[in-house]
Amino acid sequence: MSNSPEALEAAHLIDRLERLARAGEQVGRLNPAQWDALRYLARANRFSRTPAALADYLASTRGTVSRTLASLESKGYVFREPSDRDGRSVKFVLTSDGGKALKRDPLLAVATDIEQATGGDVAELLDGLRRTLRQAISRNQGRMFGACFSCRHFLANVRPSTRTSHNCALLDEPLSEADSRAICVEQEAALG
Repeated sequence: MSNSPEALEAAHLIDRLERLARAGEQVGRLNPAQWDALRYLARANRFSRTPAALADYLASTRGTVSRTLASLESKGYVFREPSDRDGRSVKFVLTSDGGKALKRDPLLAVATDIEQATGGDVAELLDGLRRTLRQAISRNQGRMFGACFSCRHFLANVRPSTRTSHNCALLDEPLSEADSRAICVEQEAALG
């Protein structure tokens, strides 16, 4: 299959942007893999903060992810706790230092560049990137990790008068509004 020159140039531009973003990650106490893990943990719901889910998300090995999480834990950016659902597994949670580090995330500069380059109208670019990501995930037989509210298992407002008004039908777990916006390892796109 032959690619158009424009598609190949777009791929080169994305690669270059990624490298420029990573260059900022080499400064300070965190390496690129550690930044990726922090970003993921900040965006993931409570069911998806496991080493296995992080490895799937990063398309990495569990051993590499385990070392990354151990390093973040020793630096005080995350802590481990037993899983609520399975006493044999653990999940990782950001510490306040982890949250503070993300306020200095080098990726924020790329987000600013995108807003400036698009004049704040990011919708078309975002749609194209989402479709490209879906294609790449499908080609690599990966997982989507979408937000709960866009999942076929998401039940909205089943408990309207409570703090956890939504529910995950797959896991039979209550979801708060914040949970519904987080990414999930179990996410399956809603049909139609």
